[in-house]
Amino acid sequence: MFKRILIANRGEIAVRVIRTCRDLGILSVAIYSEADRDAMHAQIADEAICVGPPRAAGSYLHMERILAAACAVGADAIHPGYGFLSENADFADRAEALGITYIGPGSKALRLLGDKARAVRAAKLAGVPTIPGSDGPVHDIGQASQTARAIGYPLYIKAVAGGGGRGIRLVREEAELEAAFDLARAEAQASFAASDVYMERAIVKPRHVEFQVLGDHHGQVVHLFERECSIQRRHQKLIEESPSPLLTREMRQEMGEAAVKLARAAGYHNAGTVEFLVGEDKRFYFMEMNPRIQVEHPVTECVTGMDLVAEQIRIAAGQPLGFAQEDLSLDGHAIECRVNAEDPSKDFAPRPGSIMALNLPGGPGVRVDAAIYQGYVIPPYYDSLLAKLIVFGHDRAQAIARARRAMAEFLVEGVPTTADFHLQILRDYAFASGDYTVEFLENWRFSGEDSSL
Repeated sequence: MFKRILIANRGEIAVRVIRTCRDLGILSVAIYSEADRDAMHAQIADEAICVGPPRAAGSYLHMERILAAACAVGADAIHPGYGFLSENADFADRAEALGITYIGPGSKALRLLGDKARAVRAAKLAGVPTIPGSDGPVHDIGQASQTARAIGYPLYIKAVAGGGGRGIRLVREEAELEAAFDLARAEAQASFAASDVYMERAIVKPRHVEFQVLGDHHGQVVHLFERECSIQRRHQKLIEESPSPLLTREMRQEMGEAAVKLARAAGYHNAGTVEFLVGEDKRFYFMEMNPRIQVEHPVTECVTGMDLVAEQIRIAAGQPLGFAQEDLSLDGHAIECRVNAEDPSKDFAPRPGSIMALNLPGGPGVRVDAAIYQGYVIPPYYDSLLAKLIVFGHDRAQAIARARRAMAEFLVEGVPTTADFHLQILRDYAFASGDYTVEFLENWRFSGEDSSL
């Protein structure tokens, strides 16, 4: 087992990894930018080292400085968290070249799955259902027009190196194709320094359901069931739950087996998530695989009793999984809401600033993953996520009741947040019934009223 792990991240995920390191008796090393000198992750780690200026390009995305910090403190492993360098194959290679274990699937899987078009081809070869689309990247509008005629409208143009909802454009008819193609390529270049895009048919009124997988270095791969992620805004997940209200026992088994099949075909080890779209006809299609820990991983932890970060560390240390698929079962229901420092009344504009007062909810079945405190100054340079509210109940009705109760207690003064926005969704009939799709928020309107009363 490792003695010292450097966490190449910040915010709540860095705090989350530090806590598991402490549970396992492993020393944790935090990195921080000059803007994060007073951040919680930098304060609670066993060691902390500054790696650069406030902007991520000079700190949390600066491989040389992070690897130099890891060598300086004698770290024998690096946990990348999510975002930043967590899907960067070169970073994994360079860490391993220095004799530092990368806590993730390794560069080969990162390169395969980081290229969305290659990942789709791998899924096809593995016999996993895929959405009809282009065979690899589409390089010009002529090829795009030809491909569109073959797969039909509506369709999506997506960044090959995409993630986080960026580089995606919906095209409903031929007249929209050229402008959407140019915009998707431009956004892909700006977001990922790679302009390649691919195309796929748009599934009408889909559900977004993903499966958590774990694979060790000894050939064993299992899934830890699904998470429903259909409550989204601009392709960004807002609320996740497990189990999915949509899936039957038979669908769960079929989709879980498909997720495991793909992970095996990719030679995958460590934690990963296989994402599917499910159409109105209940047919499912592979969308992508995220080769890292997910923001919403606590939902799975609640319904399986697992510590997924601990499993990541054990796998990276070469230990076999201590369980088989038949040992795993779903217990209860969990929901996660992402509370951001954003103003819903102003098109969800990010609002950094000082937290003047803070009350994080508690009580039975409530967990909050956060890295904020009273007096903390939210910097303007990073993601606006403040906290993840996770609730657990014996069934979905109890989980929703606890989510409503906990969100009504969530208090942040000094900056606007999305807490009331979430509370109104939790009280919406369509959400409560479980009958919703990824289009749920397209025509839904936030009233702006205080819902805590």
